[in-house]
Amino acid sequence: MTILLCALAGFLLDLVLGDPAWMPHPVVFMGNGIAFLEKHFRPEFPQTPRGEFWAGFCLVLSLTLDTLLASCLLLWLAGKVHPYLQWALMILWSWQVLAMKGLWTESIHVFDRLKHGTIEEARTAVSRIVGRDTQSLTEEGVTKAAVETVAENFSDGVIAPMFYLLIGGPPLALCYKAVNTMDSMIGYKNEKYLYFGRAAARLDDAANYLPSRFSALLLIAAAFLGGRNGRQAWRIWRRDRRNHASPNSAQTEAVMAGALEVQLAGPAYYFGEYCDKPTIGDPIRPIEPEDIPRANRLMVLGSVLGLLLLGGLRFLIFHCLF
Repeated sequence: MTILLCALAGFLLDLVLGDPAWMPHPVVFMGNGIAFLEKHFRPEFPQTPRGEFWAGFCLVLSLTLDTLLASCLLLWLAGKVHPYLQWALMILWSWQVLAMKGLWTESIHVFDRLKHGTIEEARTAVSRIVGRDTQSLTEEGVTKAAVETVAENFSDGVIAPMFYLLIGGPPLALCYKAVNTMDSMIGYKNEKYLYFGRAAARLDDAANYLPSRFSALLLIAAAFLGGRNGRQAWRIWRRDRRNHASPNSAQTEAVMAGALEVQLAGPAYYFGEYCDKPTIGDPIRPIEPEDIPRANRLMVLGSVLGLLLLGGLRFLIFHCLF
């Protein structure tokens, strides 16, 4: 029951407060740790594809184990001081592993700049939440990038950490965040990280395999309940959920494209290199800035459904069967 209550408290805190800028965040420490470990491990291995892979593997293993051990140790120490301190720390981490409000805030800022600012301001705003090059994006390109980010990060930033939180508590959820952060920093298929980041990318694929598919089903349910095109969401998910180099990213993007009746993805530039990605969805109508808040509403509704289903499943398994 403790983990379930902490997950509920964390969800509500994220929904209301998001990630206050003044509050230290575990992902910042993880990012600093990744940068430190990269500088430490890379020179210790041969500068060959095999050597680069094993250097990256050591980074992944080190950061994941360090995150697990440090979080368990801090919870144990907090419990020694006072049980309420341990509860507070669990609630804090349950709050910080979720990114629903932050995703909403950043994407709505893009929407605001599209409606009331300049295209340059919109490009700058969307560059904060996407990995692609944004300096030449049109209004349509900026909108697509924001909607795709909401769809993909619904899984990575909300449902997946909630999934691991309700399985193994905050330490396991923090381990997931460490894996996801490593993938976002070094899991690129470019010259610098093709081999060094491969272990991080593969572990992230494995960690997101089940959550991404569960997230897609939640979004389909949200489309039906939220007045969007649920039938089209189901159809496009069945057809286009593999239209991405990642085995997971297109799962929720396909649902979002179908629910909104727009076409997402397609060619893009990353670090100056052209990437000929397939499209996702059918262009039943042109995408428009208003699709960003529509995507956010589906994301929030899907998040609530996810909490109810995952929380209910945990309650049944741990408190009724045992």
